Amino acid sequence: MRRPRAPNGESPCLRSLEQHRNRHLQEHEAAGTDWKDCGYVFTRPDGAPIEGSTLTRHFNTLLRRAGLRRIRFHDLRHSTATLLLEQGVELVVIKELLGHAHIGVTATVYAHVRLRLQRDAIGLLGHALRYPAEITDKPDSDDEPPFAGAVVR
Repeated sequence: MRRPRAPNGESPCLRSLEQHRNRHLQEHEAAGTDWKDCGYVFTRPDGAPIEGSTLTRHFNTLLRRAGLRRIRFHDLRHSTATLLLEQGVELVVIKELLGHAHIGVTATVYAHVRLRLQRDAIGLLGHALRYPAEITDKPDSDDEPPFAGAVVR
């Protein structure tokens, strides 16, 4: 899998997190003894946790400005995991990123994605066996599990 890189070789995500850390350290320094160390990566300027209602309000404002439909902030977590799975990232890696204690939780929550990916893979294989000179990119949107076997001639 090819990862996008910034001009200096870093991934855009890593660069963004490093910039955030630098801002966070500046806020910590500016707050001095008033800093409230909650241990979170994203906090208010004084180090205290961000209130859920404040986060929701700011998130909804960003969605509205971008012309996107309203979703829950937590839906970003699910979307990220789904996109990673669709890009071929292993389930165990996604489990670790999400902080699930057991891979069974991750497998259960994202079973619908895995079934679709399996069905797509079997469809691509079947097409490749029938028409080896062609390549297809037609995904199947049905959530039924794929057949366990296929006729090969």
